[in-house]
Amino acid sequence: MIQGKVTGQVWSSRHIKSLPKGALLEVEVAGNKIIAFDPLGCAVGEDVLITQGSVAAGHFTEIKAPIDALIIGSIDGK
Repeated sequence: MIQGKVTGQVWSSRHIKSLPKGALLEVEVAGNKIIAFDPLGCAVGEDVLITQGSVAAGHFTEIKAPIDALIIGSIDGK
């Protein structure tokens, strides 16, 4: 699990049908930016927790989701 800050949204007018409902967000992690799938409805400026790899894809049990980075929580305070 890694911590990051949402810095923007990614808009996609075309994507594969197996992508679940949610948003693609740009997240800054240790000075680098990644794109993470957000099923929670997080906003720009929020600190979030992300999981990556097979754990992120394995979260979706009813469909095979092509997801490599998944936001699993929003950090309320430090």
